[in-house]
Amino acid sequence: MDEKHKQNLRPEDMTKKGHEKFIHYADGESLSEINNSVDVPENAGFWKTLLAYSGPGALVAVGYMDPGNWVTSITGGASYKYALLSVILISSLIAMLLQAMSARVGMVTGKDLAQLTRDHTNKAGGFVLWIITELAIMATDIAEIIGSGIALMLLFHIPLVAGIFITAFDVFLLLLLMKLGFRKIEAIVATLVAVILFVFLYQVILAKPNVGEMFAGFVPHTDIITNKGMLYLALGIVGATVMPHNLYLHSSIAQARKYDRNDPKKLRKALKFTVIDSNIQLSIAFVVNCLLLVLGAALFYGHASNLGRFQDLYFALQNKDIAGSIASPVLSMLFAVALLASGQNSTITGTLSGQIVMEGFIHMKMPLWARRVITRLLSVIPVLIFAIMFKDNEAKIEELLTFSQVFLSIALPFSIFPLTIFASRKDIMGEFTSAAWVKYTAWTVSIILTILNIYLILGLVGIVPSIG
Repeated sequence: MDEKHKQNLRPEDMTKKGHEKFIHYADGESLSEINNSVDVPENAGFWKTLLAYSGPGALVAVGYMDPGNWVTSITGGASYKYALLSVILISSLIAMLLQAMSARVGMVTGKDLAQLTRDHTNKAGGFVLWIITELAIMATDIAEIIGSGIALMLLFHIPLVAGIFITAFDVFLLLLLMKLGFRKIEAIVATLVAVILFVFLYQVILAKPNVGEMFAGFVPHTDIITNKGMLYLALGIVGATVMPHNLYLHSSIAQARKYDRNDPKKLRKALKFTVIDSNIQLSIAFVVNCLLLVLGAALFYGHASNLGRFQDLYFALQNKDIAGSIASPVLSMLFAVALLASGQNSTITGTLSGQIVMEGFIHMKMPLWARRVITRLLSVIPVLIFAIMFKDNEAKIEELLTFSQVFLSIALPFSIFPLTIFASRKDIMGEFTSAAWVKYTAWTVSIILTILNIYLILGLVGIVPSIG
């Protein structure tokens, strides 16, 4: 065993059989095969150092521009023009706060959020939390699986069931990439993010939105509160902003960089650049979500068109009666390409998140490849069964996206409240404890997000008014 692993051993890991179990099994470093594996320069300039720390933020930002958010953002623009841009802005600021806290907790403690939560509960509690979080990751993955399957169907005319089945095998691509090094994964994810960004930027430029009205949309409107339909859609945007798996993921992959973790000065420097990376990438996610809403406003506002599904959006982009003079099959194809890129990106992060919570909550002892395959199958199988049952009804399959939000809503408090507590405790964070304004803002945000998600659940089951 190398010195890095020996230094991180806990007393109970020092067994007479040696330390090998610490490396190969779950009761050790978070994502041990990438933990402390990426070199960073010692005395380089700002930009070179930032480049070395850039990467984890891209994997996290993927969750904020996944296919599950697309329909909501475009529908928001088509229904209320630019008014909900202010909601996207507020949501992005919330995301930056919580993701920075997640990265800091992971880097300071040397444990991810799942491991820390498990340390402060019992075995039964850890198992229950794993089930809840696993359901949330499955729910998140549903959007990616359906999005990828539909993209394959639209681009290559592959039957939806077959497309969903194909997505089950992309986990093996992740296994191959892990062999090449974590930096390669970060680069591929960042490239796919760039594809998504430029596709929608190109489409928005062609759509020629009203720039003045667009910037005015970043100022909150009173109609958001008084208009029930707008309020519910705004709650959907904010309530779905922070997904549980992203908090677990960031607390783990933020530990990938290699530096002297016993040196407070070097740790402080690492925290600084990690948070900068996170904020830059989440700013890109913010731009993408704004572009989606602006696209919906510029092309579809005022048209009596149902845009509730991916296929509706695909065909609307080539319908001159809806999208106007810029409508073309090329725009539709670019939309499908971006959808596929988003789905594949989210597949990588979802699978890594599944491994993190499985290791952290229940200390599952099995080979890494088996953990990843099981995590992927847990997400794919329910969608595949549903797709086979409704193979001639793609609309039914896309309805899974709505129901998947219930699990995300239920799981959210079980991640944001522990995160806020851990980040605020001096006995855990030491000199890196959250500042007072961060602590109180985080508590306020956590409570508001929980209330909004409860409202969304009540809306889905018909207890409170839904859109329309």
